[in-house]
Amino acid sequence: MAGQVFAYIRHHDGKAEDSALELVNAAKKIAGGAAVTAIVAGSGIDSLCAEMAASYKDVWKLDNSALAYPNAEVIRKALVNILPANAVVLVPHDTFGMDLSPGLSIKMGSPFVADIVDVEADGDVLKIVRQEYSGQAHTHVECNMSAGAVINVRPGVFQPDESKSAGGSVTDKSAAVGDLTCGRKYLEVVAAEAGDVDITKSDVLVSIGRGIEEEDNIPIAQELADAMGAVVSCSRPIVDAKWLEKARQVGTSGQTVKPKVYMAMGISGSFQHLGGIKGNPFIVAVNKNPKAPIFQVADVGVEANILEFMPSLTEAIKAL
Repeated sequence: MAGQVFAYIRHHDGKAEDSALELVNAAKKIAGGAAVTAIVAGSGIDSLCAEMAASYKDVWKLDNSALAYPNAEVIRKALVNILPANAVVLVPHDTFGMDLSPGLSIKMGSPFVADIVDVEADGDVLKIVRQEYSGQAHTHVECNMSAGAVINVRPGVFQPDESKSAGGSVTDKSAAVGDLTCGRKYLEVVAAEAGDVDITKSDVLVSIGRGIEEEDNIPIAQELADAMGAVVSCSRPIVDAKWLEKARQVGTSGQTVKPKVYMAMGISGSFQHLGGIKGNPFIVAVNKNPKAPIFQVADVGVEANILEFMPSLTEAIKAL
């Protein structure tokens, strides 16, 4: 039988990332009525562990100076030393998760499935849904959990559990992590250069993707943003084409934003882009491709050409 279900908690500067509460609901679909255990690794993490105990029945604390920076090689060694046999471990599918999880599954002798968008358990069988070809196709995968599993969950696909009603307890597992020496060494964090605007501070973003077609069309998006009191942001292809500066890019390789409203204009919705959107904003997606994966996470979806839609919306807003 599959073992206990664990959720690895990502955090920064003492604050849990949004994925921490999303993993609650993802884990419940696997664990059923069984308790889910959160794993918090770091240094000086007492308050964070207490916070997670409101959402998870059990919290395992791994407090060690070697874990102060999220070095996947070090954390992998710690997890191997504390996880029981047949453990099912959920990890956010971000750059850290892609570094941590494959090697962890090998060390555990467990199957590994990356970037899942849905999951359910049927006995020892884990039924998983993934997306392929930038979300254009869905793959249904079955995974035998008898030896446990390591599963990377795409951020944003599960609704966060805001109930905070678990009333959990914290167990200190710090003494069990073992030797954490490794060949990889943390040096420093290099902050990205500041741009002319800070999209991370904006409550409303008008974000453009390939659907903008050419650089000369960007003023159409800027006019809409001005009418809404918003800021123009973009997906990676716009930065790669050098139409907008890197500071305006939303995604795992760009900025992480937490707006109240996110207008996705001509953006397909790859996991790399969606990984940069936090805080459960109201998402409006406009795309002429009805199968664009962005529609799966949007609160409002419009099938239209953004070059026709944006001027019409701008006029309507100005009329108000």
